[in-house]
Amino acid sequence: MPLTSPHPAPRSPRRPVRSVRRRAAQALLASAVGVCLVAASGPGEPLGIGDPLFPHLGNPGYDVQTYELDLTYPGRNDRPLEAVTTIDARVTAELDRINLDFAHGTVRSVEVDGEPAAFAGAGEDLVITPGDDLDRGDPVRITVRHTSDPRRPEDREGGWVRTADGLAMANQADAAHLVFPCNDHPSDKAMFTFRITVPDGYTAVANGLPTAVDRAPGTTTWSYRTRNPMATELAQVSVGRSAVVHRTGPHDLPLRDVVPAEHRTALEPWLARTPRQISWMEDRVGRYPFATYGLLLAEASTGFALETQTLSLFERDLFTDPALPDWYVESIMVHELAHQWFGDSVSPRTWADLWLNEGHATWYEALYAEERGGRSLESRMRAAYESSDGWRAAGGPPAAPKPPEPGRKIGIFRPGVYGGAALVLYALRQEIGREAFDRLERAWVARHRDGNASTADFVRLASETAGRDLTGFLHAWLYDDTTPPMPGHPDWRSSERAATEESGPHTREYRHGHLPGPHGHRPDAGGESRRGITR
Repeated sequence: MPLTSPHPAPRSPRRPVRSVRRRAAQALLASAVGVCLVAASGPGEPLGIGDPLFPHLGNPGYDVQTYELDLTYPGRNDRPLEAVTTIDARVTAELDRINLDFAHGTVRSVEVDGEPAAFAGAGEDLVITPGDDLDRGDPVRITVRHTSDPRRPEDREGGWVRTADGLAMANQADAAHLVFPCNDHPSDKAMFTFRITVPDGYTAVANGLPTAVDRAPGTTTWSYRTRNPMATELAQVSVGRSAVVHRTGPHDLPLRDVVPAEHRTALEPWLARTPRQISWMEDRVGRYPFATYGLLLAEASTGFALETQTLSLFERDLFTDPALPDWYVESIMVHELAHQWFGDSVSPRTWADLWLNEGHATWYEALYAEERGGRSLESRMRAAYESSDGWRAAGGPPAAPKPPEPGRKIGIFRPGVYGGAALVLYALRQEIGREAFDRLERAWVARHRDGNASTADFVRLASETAGRDLTGFLHAWLYDDTTPPMPGHPDWRSSERAATEESGPHTREYRHGHLPGPHGHRPDAGGESRRGITR
C-alpha cells in the first residue's frame, strides 16, 4: 500500500475553533504590510523525519497529497525563475508551525488556506507559522510565492541543470528543495501538476501527460499532470529549443522524447529503440507502471543519467559518441527504464533502501547487456564479487551504506549499491532458482506499485515466494562487512582491493559501471564500459 494517497483529499471548511486573538493579530498584521509579504515569525528550527542517512531531510506532521508548480522562465538560464508552489496536504499531527524543505531561492510570501502566514528560514527549512494551529486530520493548502534560482550554490550539487539552450532538473537525492518548497523525502509521494511559462521559441516539458498549451503574446504556458504519485527527487522540467518526438509503445502507450531540435534526425534511430526495450522489461517484470515514457536528451555535461519519472534524463553526447558500442548505450537506456519500476513506482522507504533501486536497475542492465551485447552475466558478477569486500569496507554493505560527507549527499551512490546490490540479487537467484526469483520480481513491483517499500519488505516477500525463511541468508548479503560465499560458486574470492578506488573523489556515477569499476568508464579493449554514472 502506498504511504500517501494518490489523490488529493477533498477540502472541507475549517472547524471554528480558532483563537479570536490570533485572528485579530493576523488581520492587523496583514493590513499593516499588505498581502505581498508577511513579516517573519520567531525563530524556528530545522526538522526531519529521521532518515538513517539524512536525518534532517523531509518533515513530520503532514502528508502531501498534491504539488502544483507554476514556473516562469525569463529567457535566460542564469536568472531566477518566478514561481508559485501550491501544496495540498493532510495534517497528521497537531501543528502550530509547518516546515518545508527549501534552500535556494527568495520567498516573497506564504499563505495557509488563503490567509497570509508568517515565515522564516532555519537551516534548509522554510518554517511557516499559520494564523491558527492545525489539527490532526485537517486538510491544508500552502501557497508559497518564491524565486527558483538555476545558478548552482557553491556548496551544493543538484537541482536545476543549466543546458546549452535552457534548463533541466536533477534532484536526486535531496536537491528538489533547491528548486521548489517541498517535503523532500521519497517516503512522501504525491501527485504533481506543472505549469511552465516560456518565451516564444522555447518548449517546456515535465513529468506526466500534457493537459494544456496556452499561448499569449510573446509567451506560451505548457501544462502537465502526473497520473501516479511521485517522489520529489524524481520531478523533471525541461525548458529549451526542443523538439518533442511522439510515437507509440506497447499497449498503445504514448511515448514522447525531448531532444535538441537541430539533432532530431540524428537521434531518431536511438529513440526508436524504446518500445522494444519496454517490451523486454515487461516480459520480465510485468506491465509498464505509468501513463507515458520518454527520453530527455540534454545539451549538458553532467556525467550521469537519471530516472526522472516518465522522462529519463540523459546527456545527448551519450548517443553521439562513436567510442560507445550500441549494446552499451542501450544497456544504459534499460538501466533508467528499469528504474521506472524499481525506484519510481516502488520507491525506497528510506535512503538506506537505495540498493533496491540501483541493484535492480543494474541487474536488468546486466541481463540486457548479456542478451543484446553478449556480455556474460556470470563474468560480470564474478568480477563484482572480487571487488565486493572492498566496496563494503569503503562504503558499507548494500543495505547499510555509510553516510556521505557533509554537503555531498550524492556520495551515497557508491559501487556497493550498484554492482554490489546486483550481486545480492544474483546470489538470491542462485539460492532460490530462476523460477522463484522471477516470480519474486513480478510480485515485488505489483505489491508495492505507487508506494514505498523497505529492505525488510523485500526479505519478507522473498521468503514468502521461496516458501522458506531467507532472513539469515539475505541478512548476511545485505548487512555483513564481508561478502558471503556465493551459492554455486565456492571458488569465487573477494578482497578489499577496490577500497582505494572507492575512496577517491566521485561525481555521481554513470553507474552503468560495468564490472567492478566504480565510475567514469568507457569501453576498452576488454569490452567492458567505464563511462561514468547512472543513477
